[in-house]
Amino acid sequence: MATKEYTEAVGRRKTATARVRITEAKSSSMIVNGKNAEEYFPLDAMVKTAFAPIQALGVSYAVTAKVSGGGHKAQAEAVRHGISRAIVSLVPEQRKDLKVKGFLKRDPRAKERKKFCLKGARRSPQWSKR
Repeated sequence: MATKEYTEAVGRRKTATARVRITEAKSSSMIVNGKNAEEYFPLDAMVKTAFAPIQALGVSYAVTAKVSGGGHKAQAEAVRHGISRAIVSLVPEQRKDLKVKGFLKRDPRAKERKKFCLKGARRSPQWSKR
């Protein structure tokens, strides 16, 4: 049994982490946590988000991803980030195309922690005169 060579990368978004492996294939396919991407992600928009780097470049890869943490949307964006990184490590010439689309930047926005004496991260308690 011959094993296929793959390229691995890690993508992140908020608290979601995706370990992505891509293999060259005749047609694009994606398996996320043992399920097809269409089964795993509840919305078609999330599937499109995850497939975005492959669609943008017009290439075909078989993608396998192990995702943990966060919600489905953050996981889809983490998979997108991981696929982009894996493609760049496999074909460095495509870095510019992915960078222009913003797929290589890790989105740093995350929930801000609650501070003491405040009702949330920034909301102060209601002021009363008496």
